[in-house]
Amino acid sequence: MPDYPDHLTEGIAELSRVLVNEEALDDTLHRVADLACRNIGGADLAGVTLLRDGKPTTAVFTDPASPEMDSAQYDTGVGPCLDAWRHQQVFRIDSTADDGQWPAFSQAAADHGIQSTISLPLAVRGNGIGALNLYSKQAAAFSDEDEQVGSLFADQASVALTNAQLYDSAYRLTQQLQEALTSRAVIDQAKGILMGQRGMGVDEAFAVLRTTSQRENRKLRDIAQELVDRARRD
Repeated sequence: MPDYPDHLTEGIAELSRVLVNEEALDDTLHRVADLACRNIGGADLAGVTLLRDGKPTTAVFTDPASPEMDSAQYDTGVGPCLDAWRHQQVFRIDSTADDGQWPAFSQAAADHGIQSTISLPLAVRGNGIGALNLYSKQAAAFSDEDEQVGSLFADQASVALTNAQLYDSAYRLTQQLQEALTSRAVIDQAKGILMGQRGMGVDEAFAVLRTTSQRENRKLRDIAQELVDRARRD
């Protein structure tokens, strides 16, 4: 690790501990944004741009001014955080008053007293999925070293997102497997009831359930559960 000042080294150490805490994704991202503001000298505000409901949005922020500024680039489809996202590159604005690359965003930022910004890409498994955005009330507030440190915080946010996606995938798979096992058990019970009541074989009992499901346009499991519930009442 480069020879960072003591306060920054402590901040990076605290950042590393974020990974092992069990908390909601937005809570983790908010802690990353807050740590970035506390440890990167020029940063006064921070926000995290993510895709929510199919649209880019400032999902996490340290100050309500952040989403207000970002809305200018979401509305126009152009801006430093969107470009950081799309191209997985860091983009800096040293002076919002002089910026000609993203005029709508820079004007919105200047209107909120922001004079310089830096947007750092977030990626999951090599795919850009958002950006960590830092804002300063001073012009040219972010140095090359700030960019390197900011990238550490962006990497941590990306790890949090990766873990959240993996957890979500594992949770869904577990739920699907549990549902499949439950459905199988209910269907087997229903087949057993039909076999006992009507003296039919396993294949015939399943055929009755399947035919009923198709005729009533209902799930086979629901038909089986209804039969099991009725047998229990009787």
